[in-house]
Amino acid sequence: MKPPCEIVVWYVIPAIRSELAKELLNLGMKQKDVSELMDITQPAVSQYITDKRGSGIKLNENVRAMIHEFARQLAEGEATKAELIPRTCSICKKVETLDVLEQLNIDKSELGEDCQSCLGSEAE
Repeated sequence: MKPPCEIVVWYVIPAIRSELAKELLNLGMKQKDVSELMDITQPAVSQYITDKRGSGIKLNENVRAMIHEFARQLAEGEATKAELIPRTCSICKKVETLDVLEQLNIDKSELGEDCQSCLGSEAE
C-alpha cells in the first residue's frame, strides 16, 4: 500500500490543481496566465485540462465549490498568487479521506495510526 502522504501527492493535490486550472480557464484566463498564476508549466496546465494529470480521483461537490470560489477570487483579483499554497492546503484538508481511500480501493484499516494525519482527521 502507498503511504497516505504519497496518496495526497499523487492523487489529491493533482485533482485540486486540475479543477482549479479548468475553472480558471472557464473564467476566461489563458493557459499561459494560469501556468504563471499556479506556478506550473503551460504543458502541465494542458495536461490538467485534458485529464492526463489529476484525474485519478473525483472530488466531492463541497470541495469543488471551494475550488471554484477560489478560482473566481483569483480571476477577479480578490485573491493573490501568494494565497495559492495555503488555500490549496485548506482545500486539501476538506477532501474526505474515506472517499479517497474508497476510490483507490484501499482499506482504512491498512493505515497505521501514525500515517493517518496526512489524510486529515477523518481517517481516525
